[in-house]
Amino acid sequence: MIGRESELGQLYELYESSSFEFAIVYGRRRVGKTTLLQEFARNKNAVFYPAQEKNDRLNLADFSEIIQLHFDGMKRSPFQSWKEAFDYIGERARTKTAVIIDEFPYIAGANASMKSMLQHAIDHSWKNNPNIMLVLCGSSMSFMETGVMGVNSPLYGRQTATLKVRPFDYLDSSKFFPSYSNEQRLIAYGILGGVPRYLETFDQSLSIRQNIAQKIVRNGTYLHSEPANLLRAELRETSIYNSILAAIARGYDRTIEISDYTDETPGKISKYLITLKALKLIEKVVPCGYPRNSRKSIYSITDNYLAFWFRYIFDNGAYYSMLSDDAAAAQIENDLPNLMENVFKKTCCEYLTRKAGRGELPFVPDSIGRWWGTNPETKAKENVDILLLDHSGKEALFVKCKYASSPLSRAEYEDLKDAMLGFPEVERSHIALFSKSGYRESVEWEAKQDGATLFTMDDLFDA
Repeated sequence: MIGRESELGQLYELYESSSFEFAIVYGRRRVGKTTLLQEFARNKNAVFYPAQEKNDRLNLADFSEIIQLHFDGMKRSPFQSWKEAFDYIGERARTKTAVIIDEFPYIAGANASMKSMLQHAIDHSWKNNPNIMLVLCGSSMSFMETGVMGVNSPLYGRQTATLKVRPFDYLDSSKFFPSYSNEQRLIAYGILGGVPRYLETFDQSLSIRQNIAQKIVRNGTYLHSEPANLLRAELRETSIYNSILAAIARGYDRTIEISDYTDETPGKISKYLITLKALKLIEKVVPCGYPRNSRKSIYSITDNYLAFWFRYIFDNGAYYSMLSDDAAAAQIENDLPNLMENVFKKTCCEYLTRKAGRGELPFVPDSIGRWWGTNPETKAKENVDILLLDHSGKEALFVKCKYASSPLSRAEYEDLKDAMLGFPEVERSHIALFSKSGYRESVEWEAKQDGATLFTMDDLFDA
């Protein structure tokens, strides 16, 4: 199984525990939670119940059948309540048994008392039974965080482990395309992001353009309609949310800019942005080192494929339908370098995060991200592609990233050094440069004098 070794290891440890265990597994749709749990349950003594979006009586009947077949090898009449079902599990679990309920919000949403009955079973029976391992899984991020783990939930504080299943970073995503070059892997990540379901859709025997044509542009394909289906499953009034996401995908990333683009009031836009943030579809970004509640903020789409789809497919579907799939894909491919500028910066940030986790940076960073603002020395607007700061703010790593067909020039290097003048409080400075196409000789010479580190695209994949 690609990229889920850590999560599987945690689940295996819980299964081998000599105590009752209760794990909450959650993450956005399509991220691979069910596949993870199915892989874990393979060759284990496990009850796996995939809840469905139907009424409480039918879910209880299905659950009753599954647990009766597991423990007794035969099905009887359905239990009359979830309490009866939970009591039955407590009585029958005489060897280690993993009870996995996938898409738990479907059950809890249909029966307001279900969480209380489960809490009662845990407190009065299961917690003293070392043979039970309970796993609740859900795709509704807000429900799992507030309705299950929140302080007002009957289940609050009872889990023994929490696994938030996240999309893969660029390096794990690249493992889906072993025959691609490193640049092709990066472009595939820039298009698809780290969602396993999306990554599995691309065919590495095809070129990037062919995949765009056959797997995305072509009407009726999974990726062509997936973002629209995802949003309809999560939201009402999708037209306004679509317009907001389209604005952000096109670079209108401040509230007032989104308001102007959508022709909606800033107050209304702010409310919709809160919902999109709660669903983890967008994130609020502030300059590195600023407090999270800073008003100096912009918004970014968290998922690469959602950003790609709103940039190219959402508004252009009718136009692309007049072209051949390949001609439409060719137009998209020609613009990909513009999309990849930000993807490359994101990838470099993920690379540095990996290095930080292994203790391979000059210091342990307390914060990492973009920085923008006015340089007090030059009075000019400045940007730092990636800034890493230690806890004191007195040590920093300044990073320049360039995704282009030309080598990074000395002028671009000097731009970074000018921006560094805007941080007089930093006492120990470090420099790192990332370039897709290498460096001018003058940059290599100056970087050596400055003790700067130069990275290539291939370095990213040697992490």
